[in-house]
Amino acid sequence: MTSPPLHHFKVFESVARLGSLAAAAVELHVTIGAVSQQIKALQTSIGVELFTKRGRQLVLTDNGRQLQTHVARALSEISDAVSVLQTGSVAQQEAVKITLSIPPAEGVEWLTRPLLHYMEESRSLRVNVITAPGMPQVDWRRADIAVIYGTPPWPGFWWRLLHGIRMTPVCSPQHLRGPRAIRNVTDLLQHRLLHEDAGSQWRQWLGDAGISRGGKEDIYFEDFGMVLQAARDGFGIALSDEVVSARDLDEGRLVCPLPISVPAVHNYYVACPDGMRERPEIRAFIDWLLSTGGHPDQ
Repeated sequence: MTSPPLHHFKVFESVARLGSLAAAAVELHVTIGAVSQQIKALQTSIGVELFTKRGRQLVLTDNGRQLQTHVARALSEISDAVSVLQTGSVAQQEAVKITLSIPPAEGVEWLTRPLLHYMEESRSLRVNVITAPGMPQVDWRRADIAVIYGTPPWPGFWWRLLHGIRMTPVCSPQHLRGPRAIRNVTDLLQHRLLHEDAGSQWRQWLGDAGISRGGKEDIYFEDFGMVLQAARDGFGIALSDEVVSARDLDEGRLVCPLPISVPAVHNYYVACPDGMRERPEIRAFIDWLLSTGGHPDQ
């Protein structure tokens, strides 16, 4: 039986190590479609399923884990042999570097966790991370790509929706107990509202919920991280997205007292200067970002 091409095994090892087609596409500087096709070709060639889907992650089957062990060892031996031959002559190829600008981490924890995992596992691409709260503050002299919390258009830039936010009330679990427990929309009238803007997001939510209220006792912040911390500490009710606040919700620091959600005034976008996206490594990394945010660019 003819053995599959060696490159198919290299693609398989990358997907197995990184856990997604998109992440492997970034590392290999190819499209997600190309990675998917080569994985399918490898599985067809050997007649064995190597991966199963678990949410957005690709998980190795028992056969896949067995193959990964041998392939990883073989590729490592090849790499070591090449390094020995190159010593004192041709330097090894340096990793491609990309500088990514993101908002302060509090609002993008849903992105920073997979990003940190990718940065730890990737072998051929190095990501430098800088921060900027919005599009006007991004240092485009350094940044190749930016994750922006805001609203386009941005002249001179390409952009695509990364994560569309739906805002729902979140608060400390203490607000589910006692005489002022939140059980319906009108119970919010007894509580302080926490704002990250001048009040437009809460007005939209309250309007969709069919109630209105003044804001004399409300608290306004410029920093979303302070809004969430105030909510965790029981000082009021914030509006957040269930993905943005997933860790707080999973670990019980915040709860969603009401099931009503409305589209956010602003959303998360990925952006880069016009023309920059044509660079293969930039396009591949943007595709990975979009797949992480649930909007693969295919």
